[in-house]
Amino acid sequence: MEPGFSRKTAIVTVSDRGARGERDDRSGQVLFDRLVREGFDVCFRVVVPDEYDRIRAVLLDLADNGKVPLILTTGGTGVAPRDVTPDATLSVLEKHVPGMAEAMRAESLKKTPHAMISRAVAGIRRTSLILNLPGSPRGALENLEVVLPALPHALDKIQGDPSECATP
Repeated sequence: MEPGFSRKTAIVTVSDRGARGERDDRSGQVLFDRLVREGFDVCFRVVVPDEYDRIRAVLLDLADNGKVPLILTTGGTGVAPRDVTPDATLSVLEKHVPGMAEAMRAESLKKTPHAMISRAVAGIRRTSLILNLPGSPRGALENLEVVLPALPHALDKIQGDPSECATP
């Protein structure tokens, strides 16, 4: 990764069973491993239950107080009654970045028709990019891979990089 602005990253795993200690955080771990290999500084990991207020609170704290430029959630993006991660995320966003979620769904549709029921969102709060990823380890990693090439530029711009956006 090219030097630039902060690559401080947080991974928020949304899982009732994980929060109760009944399941290992495999999705958070595969994301951590991949991000570290790419030079991201994963400074925070947490597992929270599928509860709107808890998800919202951790996102607000990371974006507003922790000033974490990249916040990834994994889990709770589907259509089950307790899948509320996108709803909590939408409540804190100041700007939407729909292209990232659209790209993830488009690529996932090549592998499974279930991708069309993903409600994952992406957007910005202050100087943080928040991305919702699926809860399965494979799905989380595959979706991260889709947006990974755009992350350094997006994070630089969100943090105030004034340079032109022209591609070489």
